[in-house]
Amino acid sequence: MNERPPLAVTCGEPAGVGPEIVAKARALTAGVPFFVLGNPDHFAGFGVETRVIAAPEEATPDALCILPHDVPGPARPGRPDPAQAPGIVSSIARAVELASSGAASGVVTAPIHKKALKDGAAFPHPGHTEYLAALAGGANVVMMLACDALRVVPATIHIALSDVPAALTPDALETALRVTHAGLVRDFGLARPRIAVAGLNPHAGEGGTMGQQEVDWITGLVARLAPELGCFGPLPADTMFHEAARARYDAAVCMYHDQALIPIKTIDFAGGVNVTLGLPFIRTSPDHGTAFDIAGTGRADPTSMQAAIRMAWDMAGRRGREV
Repeated sequence: MNERPPLAVTCGEPAGVGPEIVAKARALTAGVPFFVLGNPDHFAGFGVETRVIAAPEEATPDALCILPHDVPGPARPGRPDPAQAPGIVSSIARAVELASSGAASGVVTAPIHKKALKDGAAFPHPGHTEYLAALAGGANVVMMLACDALRVVPATIHIALSDVPAALTPDALETALRVTHAGLVRDFGLARPRIAVAGLNPHAGEGGTMGQQEVDWITGLVARLAPELGCFGPLPADTMFHEAARARYDAAVCMYHDQALIPIKTIDFAGGVNVTLGLPFIRTSPDHGTAFDIAGTGRADPTSMQAAIRMAWDMAGRRGREV
C-alpha cells in the first residue's frame, strides 16, 4: 500500500517525445507510483508494460498506469494535431483537480506545443506556468529550474529583453523573493534558505556606471528583506555561478530568463527540472520541449522527466510532514 496518493502525469503533446519519456521514466523511477492522464494507445510500443486503471488509487509502481482521458486520434511523431488540443488542455485541468482534492500527491506535466494548443483550443496562456496559476485562482507563482547543483528563479520570464527593465519592478522582485523563500522552506525542507540575487546590469551596475537600477532600488530592497528572507546581493551575474560561488546559496533569483537558464542548462542540460513555486499543489516538469525532430526515433532522453517525477514525489513527502 502506498504511503500517499500517486502522482498525476499529464499526457502533454502526443506528437512530441512526451509519451516516450514518460514510458522510459516509469522504468527508471522504481518505488514511485504515478499514473498518466491520456490516451492509452499513445503510450504503447515503448517496451514498458502498460495498465489501464479506473481510478488514481489503482496506480502502482510496477507498470505504466494510464487513467484514460479523451485525447482522440493517433499520436503522429512530429505532426501535432490541433484536434487533440482540447484534450491536452483538459488533462492539465483534470490533474490539478485530482491534486487539489487529494487524489494525487502532485502534478508532473509532459511538454506541450503552444501553437497547437492555440490553434486547436484557443489556449490564451504563454505556457504551463501561467495556466496553472490561473487554475489556482491567480496565485503568485514563480518558475524555478532545479538540478542537484543549482536552483534558479527568473524574476521575469517570457518577455523580450528590451521589456525587462520596465517589468522588473520592486513589487515583482519582492514577490519573486518571497515565493522562492516559501518554496525552499515548504518544498525543499530548508529551514533558513540562502538566496543570492543577481544584478540586472553588467557587474551589478558597478556603482551606477553601467546602469542605475541597482543603485536606485535593487540594493535597498534586498537589504530590507535580508533579515526575513536570507537574501543577499545584488551580485555580478558573471561571477555567481561557478562552483565555489554556488556553495554560498541555496537558490539564485535572477532578473531575466536567459540569465537564469543559461547557467543551469550548462551545468546539467539533461537533468534540470521546472518547478512552479507558489501553487497550492505540487507541480514539476521536465526542462525541455516537445523535441519534434527526434519524436518517434526512440532517442529521447528521459533523464529530466525521471528527475521531475522523483522531485515531485520528494516534495510531496515534505508537504506530508507539515503539521
